[in-house]
Amino acid sequence: MTVTLALELVLVLLGCGAAWQVAAGGGARQATATGLLGSDFVDISFVAPGPTSPATAPGAATGTYTWDCGRNENGHRNTANIVVAPGFPGQPHHVHDYVGNLSTAVGSTPKTLSAAGTTCGNGDRSTYFWPVLRTVGPMDAGEHAVHGGEIQVPVDVTLTFSGNPRGNVVPMPQQLAGTVGDAVAFTNGPQKAAATWTCSSTPERRTTAYPRCPAGDQVQRVFDFPSCWDGRQVDSESHRAHLVFPSPDGSCARNTFPVPQLRLTVAYGIAPDALFRIDAFEGQNNSPLTDHAFFVNLMPEPLMAKVVDCLNSGQSCQDD
Repeated sequence: MTVTLALELVLVLLGCGAAWQVAAGGGARQATATGLLGSDFVDISFVAPGPTSPATAPGAATGTYTWDCGRNENGHRNTANIVVAPGFPGQPHHVHDYVGNLSTAVGSTPKTLSAAGTTCGNGDRSTYFWPVLRTVGPMDAGEHAVHGGEIQVPVDVTLTFSGNPRGNVVPMPQQLAGTVGDAVAFTNGPQKAAATWTCSSTPERRTTAYPRCPAGDQVQRVFDFPSCWDGRQVDSESHRAHLVFPSPDGSCARNTFPVPQLRLTVAYGIAPDALFRIDAFEGQNNSPLTDHAFFVNLMPEPLMAKVVDCLNSGQSCQDD
């Protein structure tokens, strides 16, 4: 069995279907062999503003903690996925960008990661990663060139922890793995998809399509991770069951506990008329709906305690 086939089997076991494909704007249609690059774009001015944040209960954790881990200026990229498929190199056309831990690679272990350096100014050794984004030229389009294009270095990567609108948060445990989005949403359907695209001047307008932004705006990918922990596991067979999303009012289900909620925002300086796309697995047509990201928490415990205190006390903390 080849490594590529093994990785594809992992995706199938995690719930990948193959009969239907889902357009970025929603709605299923029968699969085709051609790419959908053009129809995957939407003018951000046609996107309605999203819902407001849930109401905050008295005594809730209303603070925020923001820190700087760079924007992958050092070019740390590879095809590994140490959360979903540790030890496998991954498909060559599905490359990840990294910030945080400097050593994240195919052979990474908790021990090697904990001993490595970091791009984070506050000493956070966690690893954060997502598929690269590429701009696309005439030679990169079409059915037989779906993995071409120039990798774009983000102009900004923002990491922010928020509290919980219903009460206090507890610390994340060491090695807690987080997953947001579905890399096979184009065939799997939108149930686990969490792709969020927007423009820097209109962050309230969010879409599952690639956004056409006004001149001077940044294209932004927003990854809001789940934040209700089961209190027992740092990972699970599905890589989701141990850390789930809160309900719409922000409350965590029974027998789960609110931990700091991570928002990862990745921004790019892309011209309004440029075509771009994220790296994706075979059969996913580089759909924006497949956007996803991961983290493995390796914050030193004193730093995590500082984060929790900031959130629970309602402060707005900036830590470079």
